[in-house]
Amino acid sequence: MDTLDEKLITLLRHNGRRGISDLAAELGASRSTVRARMDRLEQNGSIIGYTVILRADAVDLPVRGIMMVEIEGRVTDRVISALSAFPEISAIHTTNGRWDLIAELGAATLTEFDAILRRIRLVPGITASETSLLLATPLSTRAKL
Repeated sequence: MDTLDEKLITLLRHNGRRGISDLAAELGASRSTVRARMDRLEQNGSIIGYTVILRADAVDLPVRGIMMVEIEGRVTDRVISALSAFPEISAIHTTNGRWDLIAELGAATLTEFDAILRRIRLVPGITASETSLLLATPLSTRAKL
C-alpha cells in the first residue's frame, strides 16, 4: 500500500459515497487509476465494504461505554470467549499496560447498562474493571458492521 492508497482510504473513510471523479480530482489522479486502486484494495481485502456510520444517538443502544478489564493469570482466551457471548458487547480489544482488555458495550437504559456490568464482573478470571460512559462522539470514521 502506497501513499496514494492511504490517501484514497482516508477520503473513503470520511465519505464512502464520494464519486470516482471527485476522488480523482482531490487525489490528482485519473478516474481509471482511482477505480483500479479501489478494485485492487477490495480484491486484496484491504477494503471489505462500504457502509453507513450512524451518530451515536441514532443507534439502538443509546447508553454506551468502555470497560477496561484486568484478567488473572493466563485465562485471557477463556475470558474473551465468555465476553463474546454478551450481545451487548460490540468489540473486545487486547491492550497493554494496567488493563488486559477493553470492551465496548451498550444498552438501552442506565439500569440495563448497570446489569450488564454486574454480569460481566462475574465472569471467572476477571479480577478488576473500570468503566467509563461515552457521552458524545464528535468524530468517528469507524463503521458498525
